[in-house]
Amino acid sequence: MTKIQNPQVQARRAAVSSFAGAVIEWYDFLLYGLVAATVFNTQFFPDVSPAIGVLAAFATFGVGFLFRPLGGLVFGHYGDRIGRKRTLVITMTIMGFATAGIGMIPNFETIGWLAPLALVLLRAVQGFAVGGEWGGAALMAVESAPKGKKALYSSGVQIGFSVGLMLATAFVTIMGNVAGDEFVEWGWRIPFISSIVLVGVGLIIRSKVVETFEAPAEEVRAEGKHKLPIVNAIKENPKAFFQIIGLRLIELFTMYIVTTFALSYSVNTLGMDNSFMLNIGLIVGAIGMISIPTFAYLSDRFGRRKIYLAASVIGVLSSVPFFIFLEAGSLVGVIVFSILLVNVAHDMAVSVQQPLITQMFGAEHRNSGAGVGYQVASAIAGGFTPFIAAALVGFGGGSWYLVAAYLAAGCLISGLVAYFMKSSGMEDAPDIADERSALSIPDDASELAGRVSQS
Repeated sequence: MTKIQNPQVQARRAAVSSFAGAVIEWYDFLLYGLVAATVFNTQFFPDVSPAIGVLAAFATFGVGFLFRPLGGLVFGHYGDRIGRKRTLVITMTIMGFATAGIGMIPNFETIGWLAPLALVLLRAVQGFAVGGEWGGAALMAVESAPKGKKALYSSGVQIGFSVGLMLATAFVTIMGNVAGDEFVEWGWRIPFISSIVLVGVGLIIRSKVVETFEAPAEEVRAEGKHKLPIVNAIKENPKAFFQIIGLRLIELFTMYIVTTFALSYSVNTLGMDNSFMLNIGLIVGAIGMISIPTFAYLSDRFGRRKIYLAASVIGVLSSVPFFIFLEAGSLVGVIVFSILLVNVAHDMAVSVQQPLITQMFGAEHRNSGAGVGYQVASAIAGGFTPFIAAALVGFGGGSWYLVAAYLAAGCLISGLVAYFMKSSGMEDAPDIADERSALSIPDDASELAGRVSQS
């Protein structure tokens, strides 16, 4: 019999595994956005005008988000049936090969319209894979975490976003310096192909984690044998999906406008060097490694609602100044308001989402409900944010005013949803440990190990 670690060790390993998986998944997913408007518009859509090329590149960026709910549905289903760990291994493997595949696609000049077609298909596969990651990773961390530290221990899922953004931005920046003018031709491909190495490391880390899920008892399965877990989740809390969308607007708008749209806007409209906003991405990614766990710790102590309301106010107040300083080319001003939008408003919101969203659904269908709800919000409010922002610039005659209003409105809506939510978890630090008994999941990891070894 293999000796299994004690609960504290298991909690740490689950947190590290969720963090590592998130880093890899988000490195792969965000890498696309960093080169979409500066590379893909010329390499894959050269026969259209520059403006349409940018919109086409951002449209393919959004395709990945459309497939995220499907990934959340499929992998959430199996996460509620066969466990979190095995599904997370599958999602990571799929993501790695899809990302490497993008780096190997010949350009439009070589294979014509097969090039953008392949790009769209592989982007869809990326979205499908990342759609299954958040729910399982968040649950594995939350279910293993000590009581009263759910947000802190599960914050690695969101810290992984910041680290993934930082790694992707750093790699793109390095290859830009190494390849120079040839970056558009071949330099951009290296960060994509290198994903295979990251996936190998991630699989090793994930293999050492003990599964936190145990199949429902026979009587529980009998009650819902004719229903998919997602059906039970919707029946239990039909309002939850709308609440999740509203809560996530602040997170999605702030991140993708600052790190993806602003990169394109600064280069294509303001005529800046792309290193300007790439360096901003490095800064906010590095700070996020500290700010997210800090806000998670505070939310465990003082409650979720206060964190969300503060994030909303800061996001609304920072929207217009960010664009004023961006247009002025003020490095200091852009850094300050990028930090306020991403490392304060965004990071406050995401630091509490794992325990907050997962507790909206019953224990036996939590992976499906939380995973699908989270990814539906991503598809509706996240994937096409850069596209919508670029279109608003066109409607505004090249001005950023409508984009700033769009950003501020999203932050305001999230604050209002948080304020009016009746969930007790918005005020008190939620803890799903009491619900684990519904699946007969022991608090003691050694007991869990004993069951695994006997099965």
